[in-house]
Amino acid sequence: MKWKRKSLFWTKMVKRMNFKEEYQRRLDSVETVLRNYLPEQTGKQRIIMEAMEYSLLAGGKRIRPILMKESYDLFGGNGQIIEPFMAAIEMIHTYSLVHDDLPAMDNDEYRRGRKTTHIVYGEDIGILAGDALLNYAFETACTAFDLEPSESRQIGQALQILAKKAGIYGMIGGQVVDVKESGHKISEETLNFIYRLKTSALIESSVMVGAVLAGASDKEVSLMEEIAGKIGLAFQIQDDILDVTGTTEKLGKPVHSDEKNEKTTYVTWRGLEDSGKEAARLTEEAVASLESIGGDGRFLVELLRWLVYREN
Repeated sequence: MKWKRKSLFWTKMVKRMNFKEEYQRRLDSVETVLRNYLPEQTGKQRIIMEAMEYSLLAGGKRIRPILMKESYDLFGGNGQIIEPFMAAIEMIHTYSLVHDDLPAMDNDEYRRGRKTTHIVYGEDIGILAGDALLNYAFETACTAFDLEPSESRQIGQALQILAKKAGIYGMIGGQVVDVKESGHKISEETLNFIYRLKTSALIESSVMVGAVLAGASDKEVSLMEEIAGKIGLAFQIQDDILDVTGTTEKLGKPVHSDEKNEKTTYVTWRGLEDSGKEAARLTEEAVASLESIGGDGRFLVELLRWLVYREN
């Protein structure tokens, strides 16, 4: 069981390198950024602001904003221009989860250990909360123009990436195929297509936006996109594994939901052991590419490996 041995090795390594403390410091920073960019709860439409906050501050790993900031730092970024984009990417990710949980989609009652938005606020407000988070994400990202008016070209490029990776050629496109193929046995090629768009796209967006705002070259931005694509796929494969091997207590959401919704996953095609090996292979390829860039990417390397060996 080579993959399991490697997983145990990485668990020990992470403890030695104080990864948890470094991760927690970054996590706390992201939480502060999110609170700073939430709208004030006022007006006759106040309930939608409440639902947005309930959804956004429900916890989670905050992987995408952390990856964005690490990419920004890797390429020498120095400033607050990254913060509205960090908030925006998490708002987009959160809106997708709010809509995923709706009765018309996965029909889940719990997310991150507490009741989902539509269970608390009703299906109508659940839909609108997701809509509001998506729209407000771009309102938030656009405030970067006020922070750094001289960086308008990079900000515009970052907005293009954010929009495309969240849309029909990215996350939404993958979600569409996932929904339409639910209950059908699909090919491994179609499964890879779904995962590349549904999961990898926002992770690609995160590191690409960070690189662009830091002034990275087009070649470097493309390399970061490639690295994130592999990590996104590995991350989704690990999600498939945890849906079979994890517990509701650890994951904070129902397990065996893929089986319940009759979804084909990597585990369906390759089994647990081979799925784990594939996730590890993709991760090590991504790490090797990241290390070729140079700079101080030690935490980022640790983070990429943690994503595939995590238990929740």
